[in-house]
Amino acid sequence: MLNFVAGVITMGYIVAGLFFAKFWHRSRDPLFAIFAVAFWLLASNQAIVIVLNVPREEQSWAYLLRLAGFILIIVAIVYKNAAGRSRSG
Repeated sequence: MLNFVAGVITMGYIVAGLFFAKFWHRSRDPLFAIFAVAFWLLASNQAIVIVLNVPREEQSWAYLLRLAGFILIIVAIVYKNAAGRSRSG
């Protein structure tokens, strides 16, 4: 059952990444591209943990993929907010 749920979560991350990639393709806004990559990193993390049967995810190297995904999301939001301020100011 755990493998099934992990597969569903992985698929959800991939679909979210495709969703943001579609919006990036339409708008060419870097925020969407960064979000797409971040969600694909989260999907990779989830898949690797299940495929390699990692017993403690938070103590493995695969956790760095999740960390990188969340850092990318934070960087994208900060970049977008900083770019909005410089245009309006």
